[in-house]
Amino acid sequence: MKNLKIIIIPVAAFILLLVLVALIVKNKGSRESGISASFASELNSQADNLTKEGKLIEAQEIYKKIVTDSPDFKDIAQVEKKLQDLNMLVLFSRLETPQTTLYEVKSGDSLAKIAKKFNTTAEFIKKSNGISSDVIKAGEKLRIWSGKFSCVVDKSQNTLILKSNDDVVKVYLVSTGADNHTPVGIYKIINKLVNPPWYKEGAAVPIPPESPENILGTRWMGFDIPEYGIHGTTEPESIGKQATKGCVRMLNKDVEELYSILPVGTEVTIID
Repeated sequence: MKNLKIIIIPVAAFILLLVLVALIVKNKGSRESGISASFASELNSQADNLTKEGKLIEAQEIYKKIVTDSPDFKDIAQVEKKLQDLNMLVLFSRLETPQTTLYEVKSGDSLAKIAKKFNTTAEFIKKSNGISSDVIKAGEKLRIWSGKFSCVVDKSQNTLILKSNDDVVKVYLVSTGADNHTPVGIYKIINKLVNPPWYKEGAAVPIPPESPENILGTRWMGFDIPEYGIHGTTEPESIGKQATKGCVRMLNKDVEELYSILPVGTEVTIID
């Protein structure tokens, strides 16, 4: 028994040592991968000041760092909102980023041709270059967004996440299907309509866009699955709820913004 005790004590000590080492390594990793609350607060103030000074790209990078490295920061929801607002400002500006390119208009070019060439939309090109007319001139330089857009619809959260490459650009609150009617899967936008008519089930003729009975709102982006897509609404109070017949419903101002960004062919992933 005495020999047994002698063996047990070193083994127990060795196990305790292993546990302590593991804790030290874990804590060290946490310190290295994250930032303190006080530092996050300081960075937040810096980003706010940079935004006021018009240094949007610098502010954007700092907000991203806070979101990535300090997800438990007490003001993280506000930081995420400021980052998303800033993302949209940058998106619709002439600022150059790693996801933009400068294109010189050539003879015979049109906004539609350029949009097709770069897999974007003419409306997005106009907005980000401050153009009100469809007329462009040879030699003119246009800032084009070259990042690839995609969307993720989360049915449990009733959100639509707009992404450019792997970066989250903005999170929209939406309405999804009642009784789990929004189909899960990966789809593509195959058609887009401004002020769409509504082909109501059982109706002899489509309901025109100006009719108060038309629930599709101001925009339609149809999926490669019949009768499903993203659209606006005449029932804004339903946003944030599972209330549709299966489509993804957005506020009109939100769907109009998204419509201007997403080209036909954009991938939309719907998850539970």
